Amino acid sequence: MAILKRTERSRILILDAAYAAFREKGFAGTSVEEIANRAGLTRKTVYNLFASKDEIAAQLIARVEANDAPYRDRMAAGDDVLSLLEGVFLDSARWCLDNPSLAKLALAPEERPSRDPPLARPSFQRLVRDILILGQQQGVIRRDDDPDFMALVLLGIYGQAMLSAIPRGQFSEGEIRRIIRIVVEGIGERSSRNS
Repeated sequence: MAILKRTERSRILILDAAYAAFREKGFAGTSVEEIANRAGLTRKTVYNLFASKDEIAAQLIARVEANDAPYRDRMAAGDDVLSLLEGVFLDSARWCLDNPSLAKLALAPEERPSRDPPLARPSFQRLVRDILILGQQQGVIRRDDDPDFMALVLLGIYGQAMLSAIPRGQFSEGEIRRIIRIVVEGIGERSSRNS
């Protein structure tokens, strides 16, 4: 087992402390001083490793997004895309409800998302896009449109639904299935699409 450098150990302590504080007190109710105290470090150490509380939150969100191996394994096995999308969004919804203050930051970022997923790190956007590409290969998702654009549409609808669900503290499997169905099937009447 590799021994972590002091800097990396401190980063992990800070992220773990921030995660616990954000869950308990929310993002706005947590100070950098609180995070430092919970981590057993000084405020100066926190600021030496992270520029701001916002950067700490962004790192926590990125840490969650990096855990996409189970979904990628299912993709490699050729799982049904619609059940895979349901699983991904249900897991995300559970995380959002368990971590409302971080979820609000992830679902409503200050910067408008780019059509292309971020290159430097794993992202939920890339995972959804890759599932849609698999769906195109399986003949379940339309092939005449760009999967990056379709992922943004799906994520936009999902994000707004979750932002509405967070204050209620609940989101059902049926709601996830309905979002996926509406996005995959479209909102137009079937008869008008067939003519």
